[in-house]
Amino acid sequence: MFESEARVLVILPSDLLDRARALAGRATTSLRLPVSLQIVLRALIEEGLRQSKDPDLLANINRQAETVRRIRREARRPAPAPGVRGPAARPRRGVSA
Repeated sequence: MFESEARVLVILPSDLLDRARALAGRATTSLRLPVSLQIVLRALIEEGLRQSKDPDLLANINRQAETVRRIRREARRPAPAPGVRGPAARPRRGVSA
């Protein structure tokens, strides 16, 4: 289709995907041409990259980068072992049970 293309997996929240589907439907109706979700997403990415000096776009990028950072940080934390309740579960030294 294009001279140079790459395949990319994009994970999107369902509400954002629903909005893109609605836009594809509106575009199909107004243009009287079949407009796929892929066409809409490609156009939105291209337009967003053209207007990269928009402060709202930079704020959105910052929010998403912070969210990814938080998710990755939480994923690196070791999960507590089953049955262990933490320091309070250990008996104190010198105290007999």
